[in-house]
Amino acid sequence: MKFHLKVWRQKDSNSEGTLEDYTAENIPANASFLEMLDIVNNSLTGKDVQPIQFESDCREGICGTCSLTINGVPHGPGRGTTCQLYMRSFHDGDTITIEPFRADAFPVRRDVVVDRSAFDRIIQAGGYISERGGSAPDANAVPISKTIADKAMDAAACIGCGACAAACPNGSAMLFVSAKVTHLGLLPQGKPEADRRVLGMVRQMDKEGFGNCSNYYACEAVCPAGVPAAFIGRMNREFTAASFKEMVGMTV
Repeated sequence: MKFHLKVWRQKDSNSEGTLEDYTAENIPANASFLEMLDIVNNSLTGKDVQPIQFESDCREGICGTCSLTINGVPHGPGRGTTCQLYMRSFHDGDTITIEPFRADAFPVRRDVVVDRSAFDRIIQAGGYISERGGSAPDANAVPISKTIADKAMDAAACIGCGACAAACPNGSAMLFVSAKVTHLGLLPQGKPEADRRVLGMVRQMDKEGFGNCSNYYACEAVCPAGVPAAFIGRMNREFTAASFKEMVGMTV
């Protein structure tokens, strides 16, 4: 298969970027999108041209490292991650535009590589349980209903890739934050710190420059883990309740 690529090239965060044209030739239909880029980079290296810089790690749709906007859609067509996208999803001769994830809080470092450390700082602001939960047998002895366990697992499926923020017209990370708040807040081990968690994470999200939610549902549409936008409403209710407790001097 042969494809015409328009790839965003940018030297660093302080430089202006531009779309440059490349040709991907002899691409197997069963090659993944990242494998296609590997083939293109091997060709560029042979021509003494700087290869396209992009991120990847597990290439199994688990880690959330790959972050490409393909033809204007984070991760491209389908509901998986970029590494799970195969070239058979395109037609021979197609023109494919490849850009980085676009969000004010995701500065471009080089080409299509963006800095998503803002997510790390949000997690540091409360996305954890510091209460002693005991060993595995102790944790397994805590009764949790299947309904709650399933909902917590749905939230825990978030891989923190950032597609939600890249797709949102407001550059909002509320789907990501709400997934972490819900995942921990539903479980008994996470309830003691629930108020501090939601206040800390939402406020850090605002500090990082992410926008607010306007119910476009673009985040839910591109989430490779299928995290539902309903978690955002749950987080908003938790945040409102925790803010009220803080305002009236109750322990948070």
